[in-house]
Amino acid sequence: MKKKSKILICYNEPVRLYENYIGKGFSSNEENIDLSESEFTKNLEAIVKALKKRFTIVDTYPVSPDIKTTISYLKEYNPDIVFNFVESVEGNSHFESYVAGVYDILRIPYTGNTAIALGNCLIKSRTKHILDAYNVRIPKFYHARYSDKNKTLDNFNIDYPVIAKLIHEDASIGISEFSVIYNKKDLKKRLEFLFQNYKQDVIVEEYIDGRELNISVLGNEILPISEIVFENLPDKYPKIITYEAKWSPDSIYYKNTIPSCPAKLDKTLSEKIKQVAYDSFKALGCRDYARVDIRLDKKNVPYVIEVNPNPDISVDSGFVRSATAANLSYDELLNKIAGFAIGRM
Repeated sequence: MKKKSKILICYNEPVRLYENYIGKGFSSNEENIDLSESEFTKNLEAIVKALKKRFTIVDTYPVSPDIKTTISYLKEYNPDIVFNFVESVEGNSHFESYVAGVYDILRIPYTGNTAIALGNCLIKSRTKHILDAYNVRIPKFYHARYSDKNKTLDNFNIDYPVIAKLIHEDASIGISEFSVIYNKKDLKKRLEFLFQNYKQDVIVEEYIDGRELNISVLGNEILPISEIVFENLPDKYPKIITYEAKWSPDSIYYKNTIPSCPAKLDKTLSEKIKQVAYDSFKALGCRDYARVDIRLDKKNVPYVIEVNPNPDISVDSGFVRSATAANLSYDELLNKIAGFAIGRM
């Protein structure tokens, strides 16, 4: 039986923003659009179809920079809830949290994380400071500032190897095989590339050389842990999740970074990892759903490397893989997330 609810799916349309997303030079003009966003729009029809099985009215709306029009539309449409898939506006990821703030001002219940959680998780340095304050183990890190490019390594004191990441991006934008660095000369070269191409600060953090685990949190439930297996990746490539590993099917990384769910972990270690993930989820004020990425060092000590609120939940995403391992169908997952927002009506 369908629920008499009016659901509006809000999302952002793919745009051209950077010269590249993959974190290295390229010649293909097609790669000039963020594939993480274009892949979502391909999945939108499946999401609508799934939600229509349970709810009477389901519509979609692409959020644009014209915020007055968006606000007018939201007021006129008057949804019971918004299913929020907005990750940026015109490529600006800061606006992800701003759009959630609009829903709050209009008092429209919405799925996923709050504006504060989205904002805190977007800025990697802030995420790390919050986790550290809650005694969650994180890699040592250094904040390299775009505004002070000439002095950016004056106080750098982390042992190599390190990994360099854009401070304001998700979906592994800007991460490639060149992101793991083994000496100061190469680090300076990498920072110059990132500053020039992306015009933002960079987090340089201790590289934890070990197993990579994705822990999906759904409400108060920890879904089966997924592991990214690197054993078939050629030795010359660092064992990391690059942009290509997520979004470029023809790439070496995509073909050789294989997810395994549930991950093969002994019970004690598994429970420890789940607790660390849930502690991170709560520390950042997350709700509804999020993914916590953890690396194990050679002694199986877990380090939190990312907290991802509102992670990708497309049909073939890692979050959905974990949900499937928990015997949750795609329809059930979407409706459960919608139910969290309905409960806040």
